[in-house]
Amino acid sequence: MYMFGSGTLFGTQLTDAFGVAIANPSPIQFGTLQDVSIDISGDVKELYGQLQYPVAVGRGKGKVTCKAKMAGVNGLLFNSIFFGQTLTAGTYAAVYDTVGTIVPSTPFQITPTIPGSGTFAADLGVINGTTGLAMTRVASAPATGQYSVATGVWTFAAADVGIRMFISYQYTAASTVARRLTVQNLPMGYAPTFRCDLTESYAGKILTMTMNSCISTKLTIGSKQDDFWIPEFDFSAFADSGNNVMSWGTSE
Repeated sequence: MYMFGSGTLFGTQLTDAFGVAIANPSPIQFGTLQDVSIDISGDVKELYGQLQYPVAVGRGKGKVTCKAKMAGVNGLLFNSIFFGQTLTAGTYAAVYDTVGTIVPSTPFQITPTIPGSGTFAADLGVINGTTGLAMTRVASAPATGQYSVATGVWTFAAADVGIRMFISYQYTAASTVARRLTVQNLPMGYAPTFRCDLTESYAGKILTMTMNSCISTKLTIGSKQDDFWIPEFDFSAFADSGNNVMSWGTSE
C-alpha cells in the first residue's frame, strides 16, 4: 500500500500543565496540516569478543519524536498542546495604524475608536505623518515631537495641530469566539499531556497511528513578508498508564 499527502492529525488534551486530568477532553484538529514526521529510534549496545563485529546487539532506550507543521492558527490547540494553562474568552489584539488621524485644535487630543467596544491595554507608539519619525512619549504636557497617553486618549502639543498621527496600540475586548491566555512561570516539569492521532487514506487503503501520551517540547511560530504562517509543534510520545506507547492500524 502507498500513502499520499499530509494526512489528518488530531490532538486530545489529557491533563493540564498542573497534572489535572481533563474531565471531558475535546479532540482538536491540526488545521490545514502541511506535514508530519514521526521518528522512532532506539539506542543499541553491541557485545564484542576478540573479533571485529559484535556477537550480540541489544536495544536500550527508545524514543518517539514527532513534528507537525500546519497553517491553521488556533489558540485552543496551542494551549491544549503546549501551555496547558487557563484560557479565557475575549480578544487581546493590536491595531497597527496605517490610516492616521489629524491632531485637532484644543485640547489637542485623539481618542481612537477601539474595535469591539474594547478597552485600551498598551501604547505601541505614534508616528508623525509629516516627518515619518517616531514620537516620544512623556508623562504629561507634551512639547513638539512628543505625546502623552492615558486610558486610551492621546494628547499632543499645540504646535502639532493639523499633523496626521499614526497611533498603534493594544486592546482587550469581550468575545464569545476569541481566546486569551496569560502564560504563567510554572515550576519545571509542569506541562500538559495529550494524545495524538494521525490518519491518512489513499487508493482505498488506510493508515492510522496513535501516540497514547505525548508532551510538546517546542512550538515554533515564524512570520514571512510574503507567505503564510506555518507554526510547528515538536513533541515526544511516552508510555501511558497501561504501559502502551503507540497503536498502529494498516490496511495491509
